[in-house]
Amino acid sequence: MATAETIAVFGAGGTMGRGMARNLLAAGFGVRAWNRSRDRAEPLAEHGATVCGTPAEAARGATMILTMLSDADAVLESMGQARAGAGSEVVWLQMSTIGEAGTKRCAALAAEHGLSFVDAPVSGTKQPAQEGKLVILASGSQDIRDRVAPVFDAVGEKTIWAGEAGAGTRLKLAVNAWLLSAIEGAAETLALAEGLGLDPQLVLDSVADGPLDMPLLKLKGSAMLSAAFDPQFALKHAAKDAGLMVESLQERGLDLPLIEVIEQRLRSAVDEHGDDDIAATYLTSARSVSSA
Repeated sequence: MATAETIAVFGAGGTMGRGMARNLLAAGFGVRAWNRSRDRAEPLAEHGATVCGTPAEAARGATMILTMLSDADAVLESMGQARAGAGSEVVWLQMSTIGEAGTKRCAALAAEHGLSFVDAPVSGTKQPAQEGKLVILASGSQDIRDRVAPVFDAVGEKTIWAGEAGAGTRLKLAVNAWLLSAIEGAAETLALAEGLGLDPQLVLDSVADGPLDMPLLKLKGSAMLSAAFDPQFALKHAAKDAGLMVESLQERGLDLPLIEVIEQRLRSAVDEHGDDDIAATYLTSARSVSSA
């Protein structure tokens, strides 16, 4: 059933944005799709989206703008261009992972132009985005929550409201700290088994279905051992997110060395494996074992 809301999706051709746009269309929302590489957004036209050539064109006639882009500079650049087409009542759903400083810059831009701003990064990767099973880590004014709830319901299976705008981004940093720690921990555990002269699959078999097991270990551990690195969450984006965590640590003077070490390890692999899935961090650990 069609709704009164029309969503301009910026980044509609990306790994996350494409699935989100399709789920919005399936839920009956109008979608005006923009992507820097237009050809990547064109397939959405088959599902009913209006594919636009510029952010301003996409914003024209939209009641909400959803940004799902790679970093704060990309978000701010697109929104700067969108101002020419955006109406004064537009709600801006900023759903990219851009860190605290980037979020503050976005909130300032929204305030400058009278836009309602919702800071709502997501937890999840390519498949959850396609299936509408993201977790929305939302923050913003209480007054806007009921209006945006149907949009979040269309793209996610759960919405957590963390407080006023900015809290969602801080929550995303904490959630990603756990995610990256678990994946890097799995990579080094499997590499250690190999370094000890064992088949690393024995580790996965040993913990399977017990208290030490978890779905993420099954998923990423199997990908590591089978060298299946089709990007669900690209390593370069994981490294970027880890860098945002380190920025917040340094800003607050927090002594959390594990996060800093993970950021260094991921950053060191970007040149060779940046476009691969984050599971490819295992190759860095495995290489250190094989050269020992």
